[in-house]
Amino acid sequence: MTVTQDRTRLEIDVYSDPICPWCFIGKRRLEEGLAQRPDIEAQIFWRTFQLNPHMPPQGMDRKTYLETKFGGPENAQRVYGNIAEAGLAAGIEFRFDLIDTTPNTQFAHRLIRYCQGQDPEWTEKLVTILFEGYFLQGLNIGEIDVLVDMASKAGFDGEAAGSFLDGNELHRDVLEEDSAARRLGINGVPCFIIEKQFALSGAQEPKAFFSLFDLIAEKKRTGEMSS
Repeated sequence: MTVTQDRTRLEIDVYSDPICPWCFIGKRRLEEGLAQRPDIEAQIFWRTFQLNPHMPPQGMDRKTYLETKFGGPENAQRVYGNIAEAGLAAGIEFRFDLIDTTPNTQFAHRLIRYCQGQDPEWTEKLVTILFEGYFLQGLNIGEIDVLVDMASKAGFDGEAAGSFLDGNELHRDVLEEDSAARRLGINGVPCFIIEKQFALSGAQEPKAFFSLFDLIAEKKRTGEMSS
């Protein structure tokens, strides 16, 4: 006779930015951790955090951005060399050399929020497509046409997504969510908030989630937290 193990249902709010390489790595590690824990059923919500909230609408030349942020190409090369190494360990082969523009990500965050209100499963696909498009193909995810194509590939109605992005719907919501994250003390991403109570900051290794999963499962089993 097969015994079915009860699954613990929980919510994970992931604060991230689709131009954050550590967020891409963090997503892969979270997925790996969940794959190793079939007793956990997670519902993931992608939350807004802009690495560059004052980025010009048209974005910035990548070389200029790196020199401004890191103080020169040598420092940038050292930082991104470490990221590339961590990425390979997570199965990601970053192509930073293909990126010409560091975009403003407000449109991308609006699209994520729009799609999340329709289909969470497809939103997971969209977030992956955003990361892969930017970091593996060098696509400018600040451009509406690029985002519409990505939404279509994720399964959403591209025409509807385009009409949405052409307007201002959810613009204020995205800015407020970003501000709320900073008020919570989030000053870097990725940041994982589990069940609105427990936080893990940074691109944690898969096993780093397990102790929290176990703690929450025990609290729910004993009635200390609602299921």
